[in-house]
This record gives sequence, C-alpha cells and structure tokens, in this order.
Amino acid sequence: MNPSLIKFLNENRIHEVECVIPDMTGIARGKILPRDLFLSAGEMRLPKSVLLNTVNGQQPDNGPYVGDTDPDMVCVPDADTVRIVPWAAEPVAVVIHDCQEWDGSAVALSPRSVLRKVLKLYQDKGWDPIVAPEMEFYLVAKQNNPHEPLQPPLGRTGKPEAGRQSYSIDAVNDFDPFFMELSNFCSQHQLGVETLIHEAGPGQMEINFSHGAPLDLADRVFLFKRTVRETALRHGIFATFMAKPMEQEPGSAMHIHQSIVDSSTGQNIFSLADGSASPYFEQYIAGLQKYIPQLMPMFAPYVNSYRRLSPFMSAPINVRWGNDNRTCGIRIPKSGASARRVENRVPGVDVNPYLAMAATLACGYLGMHEQLSASAPTIDSAWNVSHELPRHLEDAIEAMRACEPMHEVLGSAFVEAFCA
Repeated sequence: MNPSLIKFLNENRIHEVECVIPDMTGIARGKILPRDLFLSAGEMRLPKSVLLNTVNGQQPDNGPYVGDTDPDMVCVPDADTVRIVPWAAEPVAVVIHDCQEWDGSAVALSPRSVLRKVLKLYQDKGWDPIVAPEMEFYLVAKQNNPHEPLQPPLGRTGKPEAGRQSYSIDAVNDFDPFFMELSNFCSQHQLGVETLIHEAGPGQMEINFSHGAPLDLADRVFLFKRTVRETALRHGIFATFMAKPMEQEPGSAMHIHQSIVDSSTGQNIFSLADGSASPYFEQYIAGLQKYIPQLMPMFAPYVNSYRRLSPFMSAPINVRWGNDNRTCGIRIPKSGASARRVENRVPGVDVNPYLAMAATLACGYLGMHEQLSASAPTIDSAWNVSHELPRHLEDAIEAMRACEPMHEVLGSAFVEAFCA
C-alpha cells in the first residue's frame, strides 16, 4: 500500500473507504470497505463486466468483450486521488482505482485506461496536454413522477424563475445556501473549482475548473458531479446533468478548453516564438473538424444528447471554427500567445469526462500526426450552416465503429465494447 495513502488515512482518522471506478457512463461503481480491510487487502476485485453497465443498469451481451466466464479484474487504488468525503457523518475517504488485468496490464475497457492510452501518445512526442472544463447543469424541483416535465426549483424568494437569467447575480444569490455548501464541499474535496455563473436557462448554472492535467481534471469532474447531486439533495432540490432536461430551454454542455505544452520547455506548441499561431495549431483544429463527427458517441452518448444540438440554442451543429465565435463547434478564445487554446463546444455535460477528454485529445493528436489542414475560420454566425454532426445516436455509433484511425488510438477492444 502506498505510504502517502496510509498517512492520509491515519491523519484524518478515516473509518471507511469508498473504493470507486468510473464505468463507461461515468457512474461511480465499487465497494465501501472498513479502513483496516482496505489496508490489508491492498486492492479491490470487481467483475470486468461492471465497466459495461449502461446508464439504466443494463448491459450488452458482454461475452465478446470480457469473456464468457465474466471474470474479475483487479482494481488498484491511485493514491493521488484520495480525498475526504465532506458530507459523510463520520470520517470517510474516497479513492479512485485503476483497473488492471491479472498480469498487471491496463483493462482496455476502463475509461481511465483509455485516457491514459491517449496521453501516452502525447508523452511519446514530449508534449503535455492542458485542459480546463466548463460544467453546465440545472437545478430542478423535486418530483416523484418521471413522466412530468422538470420545473425550476423555488429559491429563497419562494418563487421559481419565470424567465432566462443569463449571468444574473441575483438569480445565483437566490440559491445562496446551496452554493455556499457546494463551495465548502468542493474546497474540502479539493476539486479546484474557480468560477460560478448563472447560465441562460431557468435554474441553469455553470461552474468552471482551473486548468491542469487531463487525468486529474477528469477525476475532479467525476467527483464534482456526485458532489453537486449530494448537495442538491441536502437542500431539497435535484441537480441534473442531462444534456437537454427541458424541451424549450438551452441544453447543458461540458466545454473543454485545451492546449499543448512542450514537456521540456513548458512552451505552448500552438504558438511560435514571435507569438503567431504555429502549424500545430491549425493541424489540431483540423483534427477536431475531421474526427469529432466520427466520435460523437463519446461527446453525445444518449438519445437525449442529440436534442441539445440544435441551432439558435447556444449549442453547435457544426465543426466550423472561429475566433471568439460561440456559434462554432470549435471556438478560439482571445488570449496571449502563451495561453493560445482551443475550446471544443460539442460535448454535452452528460458525457463520461474521461472519455470526452480522451476523444477530444485523440482528435487533435491525429490532426497533428496526419498534418491536416483546417477550413478557413468562420467570421459570421455558423448557426445558418447545415448540420455537420450526426443527428441521431444510431448514426453516431455507426460512424464511430467505422473510424479505423480511432481503433488504433483508443483501442479496438474499447471501441467495439463502447459502441455495443
């Protein structure tokens, strides 16, 4: 057992440990162990098929992907991920685990393994990707009938939001008790949350994360979703990360800002010494343009996801790119040369963060590897452009299965199992 992990448990007088892995949907699966059993075991065993659970708890025929005997995998704690569970009544820790085969190799179906596989491609080039996700979600009133439309919750004024409140400070303040506790939980959970704003929809919020390494950010987003849901329940409301929870309101996205730095110099490879954009910058954009439509199940994983992708609703329908142009699927924020970055606006907030980050980095990598050329930047509105993304989940799955370069980058075993 890692000494730093033992030290953490001792210093915080931990009673129990939540041993978790993210499945392909991004839901936490695992076991809760007493501290002593966690330390003596040193690992957790789970059926490999757990990774194939769908969002409603069902599975495809898993024999072709995990074997007919439904074997176990070995889940090893990642000491860098240990955190206090801030809402627990007694001292409880949570530790994210890596999934391994019995020979110590990575389980190809594990979302963390897929992201690590993509990051290794960058590491071999001497590059370090940097990402910063933006998380949109809705607060909604509690209801027991799943067939009724969701409604905005009542804030401290006792009234639901009647209209859109984009960037309204007062609308955020209406839920001050919720956000104060959420901020406290995020701080204790060491999630690195930065900015809070009210988005366009009634009860729709956005929280931004500080930029950093992709695996660490995926871990933080994974834990953040659970933190938001738990906090909402404590305040008598629900939080939803559906991509399109309300038919007439904007959907919720997980925009991903990304840049690449040279591992030895720390310089942004998207910029040349004179401050102008490098060839890598255009190639990266071109990779996103070519491959995002072929990886849509990783950016829009459910039937509901495609209801978000509609024109004039603050959601992209294309892979055009533009400078500070929010109508494009690929936006280039205004910045200095050292902070030159690309914003992928296609992913919904319903994604598995490990897979969405792996997918967007894989697209950019292939763009640089294949030395692709991007289209001309879009100067005006791109909402009038024809749809360039799959319109339905079935079409998206078919396109992903047929994308041979991604079988190589992500692993054929993963691609086939994820599509199934």
